[in-house]
Amino acid sequence: MATENLKIFSGSSNLPLAEKIARKSNMPLGLVELKRFSDGEIWVKYLENIRGSDIFIVQSTNPPAENLIELLIMVDAAKRASANRITAVIPYFGYSRQDRKDQPRVSITAKLLANLITGAGADRVITMDLHAAQIQGFFDIPFDHLYGSSIFSGLFNDIKDNLVVVSPDVGGIKIARSYAKRLNASLVVIDKRRPKQNLAEVVHIIGSVKDKDVLIVDDLIDTAGTFVGAIDALKKEGAQNIYGAVTHPLFSGPAIERIRNSQITNLLVSDTINFKHSGNLEKISVVSAAEIFAEAIIRTHDNESISSLFDVDKG
Repeated sequence: MATENLKIFSGSSNLPLAEKIARKSNMPLGLVELKRFSDGEIWVKYLENIRGSDIFIVQSTNPPAENLIELLIMVDAAKRASANRITAVIPYFGYSRQDRKDQPRVSITAKLLANLITGAGADRVITMDLHAAQIQGFFDIPFDHLYGSSIFSGLFNDIKDNLVVVSPDVGGIKIARSYAKRLNASLVVIDKRRPKQNLAEVVHIIGSVKDKDVLIVDDLIDTAGTFVGAIDALKKEGAQNIYGAVTHPLFSGPAIERIRNSQITNLLVSDTINFKHSGNLEKISVVSAAEIFAEAIIRTHDNESISSLFDVDKG
């Protein structure tokens, strides 16, 4: 493994994860200065020579929108500093929920972000558990999509004999199937309707959860209203212990309080988002995604295949 020209830098959205990724890669985090002018304008300067280097910039693009702007400026600065290749490592790809024009006069923000990131000068993107897998097709540069099931599924081996995996909606079936395949469990799907943003109603549960332990898997939790609604519906259908594995903990508004007050046994989330909290995270456990991102970075730098990190059912 030759890492002389490999450099990992971090924006300010998730510095703790970037530091873990650098440690797992056996190298220090690169030196970059990020400043704000008095009016809030972002200023970036790399504090070391990156000419001819293979640059990896770790930055999630969850709100506020400054996280995205910061990423774009870091990519542009690296391009102008003559980096050889620039890879945007986006643990959480924000603005991905608007991935199609489902009503008149709305934006397809996922496509807009693809254009912005490519236009800024990124040569490659690495991310995890997109809200919609087809977003990969919005990019005209190489795009590596990692799966959170590789960091979560092994933690449920002790209960897999009585386990069913639940997708909270039809769109999450592919991710749920990857868990079910790893755990040799059956798959259940919740049919829901969404009358407006951040509100969903469970219409029907496709499959049986009676007397079963249940693992709900999803790409993100925002306000947790949908997630807790799924827990209540599954309990009414006779589910026993209910667990969750959700990659991106947005946790806005009353999310953490709703989870604390729910009937869930334990919820596993990753550290793709550096969410703010106070007090004890009762019922919530954080599992780091640093190792899989570090492995993807090293293999990308060495021009090796990272297909094993995409271990998800292709069916």
